[in-house]
Amino acid sequence: MPSSHPIPLSVLDLSFVREGEDAGHAIRDSLALARHVERLGYHRFWLAEHHNMSGIASAATSVVIGHIANGTSTIRVGSGGVMLPNHSPLVIAEQFGTLESLFPGRIDLGIGRAPGTDVSTSRALRRQLQGSADTFPDDVQELISYFESPRGGQTVHAFPGEGLQVPVWLLGSSTFSARLAAMLGLPFAFASHFAPDQLMSALAIYRHEFRPSKHLDRPYAMAAVNVFAADTDREATRLFTSAQMGFLNLIRGRPGKLKPPVDSIDDWCSVDERAAIDRTLRYSFVGQPSTIQPQLQRFLEETAVDELIVTGRIYDSTDRHYSFELLTEVRASLESRALDSAGIA
Repeated sequence: MPSSHPIPLSVLDLSFVREGEDAGHAIRDSLALARHVERLGYHRFWLAEHHNMSGIASAATSVVIGHIANGTSTIRVGSGGVMLPNHSPLVIAEQFGTLESLFPGRIDLGIGRAPGTDVSTSRALRRQLQGSADTFPDDVQELISYFESPRGGQTVHAFPGEGLQVPVWLLGSSTFSARLAAMLGLPFAFASHFAPDQLMSALAIYRHEFRPSKHLDRPYAMAAVNVFAADTDREATRLFTSAQMGFLNLIRGRPGKLKPPVDSIDDWCSVDERAAIDRTLRYSFVGQPSTIQPQLQRFLEETAVDELIVTGRIYDSTDRHYSFELLTEVRASLESRALDSAGIA
């Protein structure tokens, strides 16, 4: 562990739709998970915007956030993230201003630059694509301005939203958003759970180029990882196959609903496909707590992240709840080791 202080644990949930079920089941499962991890002491519960994907139920992200926040009481709820190029900054400011008004002090707004979908669906969302990614830095600053106190001569206001100072995070899977987060003095979250290659470069750039702001006086970085924990390594490896199958279908151009686990992923894919799965899901911690603990400790020492956000595409909801429960035991063990090494009784 980078220090003896407890590292906050958070959850990234995509409201996965299981094979044989529908979006209503998925959203109810998300609420059940949010309540479970709230009781376990997790810090945040984030949902992500994806479109034209039958296996993900969180397309209307702000609506699902409101449902989750209404069904919980203490955990922070937010987006991981809203894909800002799909929307006008004013609309997002109004949506999250409304959420903050309903659930004060509990709402996070994580924003990303990717479309969260394919080109055809992006066009259906936006009607035109010109300039959407190129204007992202300006759109971020416009969005933030709507949460601030009104300025002289300002003609457009976000109601609700104005003056609420909703926390804005930048999310990324490359170094672009790391640089922008550093320049604007914003917290930064990296999507290493599916895009691991530039994690270390992005963190280094973010910390080196960070400029203190009214939002933050020092860098604050969070990394996303996959965790599949169970009582045995064998069972955890089996649970992991649902996520592996999901990515396999994605690279084959056949994304769909979450499939139940199989005995071995190697029975379903080629050697090259298995290599691609392993590269993409590199930051996945799979096993019983004693197996995960040293792997997670090494990851935290190497990245020195301030917070860890965890996802786990596990088919059975009971198994998924138990995996997040076991992770809290791993964290407690790591903290105990850190205290021992620091000589704190």
